[in-house]
Amino acid sequence: MTHIALLGTGLLGSGMVENLLTKGHAVHVWNRSADKLAPLVAKGAVAAKDPADAVRGASHVHLVLAEDDAVDAVVAALRPGLAAGTPVIDHSTNLPKRVAARFHRLRGDGVRYVSAPVFMSPQNAREASGMIVLSAPLDEVDALQAHLTPMTGKVLVVGDRPDLAAVFKLAGNSMYFALTAAMADVLAIGKGNDVPASVMLTLFDTWKVGGALPFIGQRLAAAGSGPASFELTMARKDARLMQEAAGAATTIALPAVIAAMDKALARGEGDADFAVFAQG
Repeated sequence: MTHIALLGTGLLGSGMVENLLTKGHAVHVWNRSADKLAPLVAKGAVAAKDPADAVRGASHVHLVLAEDDAVDAVVAALRPGLAAGTPVIDHSTNLPKRVAARFHRLRGDGVRYVSAPVFMSPQNAREASGMIVLSAPLDEVDALQAHLTPMTGKVLVVGDRPDLAAVFKLAGNSMYFALTAAMADVLAIGKGNDVPASVMLTLFDTWKVGGALPFIGQRLAAAGSGPASFELTMARKDARLMQEAAGAATTIALPAVIAAMDKALARGEGDADFAVFAQG
């Protein structure tokens, strides 16, 4: 039976613990708010009195914490119990610069810290779906991937740059937030024209927006460097119509898009491809 330590048993961490328990691991858990441990102990986890106690004898240590300050504090607290060579796998959403600094500092002290943020809901964590993004030294990837694969639907290995997984995590969340705001505007346009949300959403049963994301990224990266396929002037007209169609319904993304388009038009870029508005 493998002894695994997991520190930080919020919604996501608790889901991970449940998944590990169902796979037969001995899971030692710690959380700053100890009352959150009781449901996991009832399912078979072992509550630790402090971070060092949680990691003592563990083959792998998982951190699922709020962000950098908590990570630094918990790593400092667990080190007295950490065995040499034990991987410390950080699933927290952190600032990339601090991840890189932490990686180099801890590696210099002999601690095998790696960044492995996740795109997972608590339900994903329980059922081992979703995705884990891993930045790790290349000679450690195979062993880490073998350990992480049963915990998720996919492990995306991004190479040995220590902060790249953290960069990807923030970029992915940024896209998620932006798409949520854009969908709110879609529903606002429907509301302004007495079209129910359920009907508006049927558009996306056929038009799969996700498939267009690579093309949109390439278009943005190349904006202004070639002939326009959709001129900014025409795009700004469409944006005006969208705002007018929404009427009194609140839009979220659209006002920012319109403001950026107007700046680009003021720079004299009306004949350029519309994507120049997003280049600032």
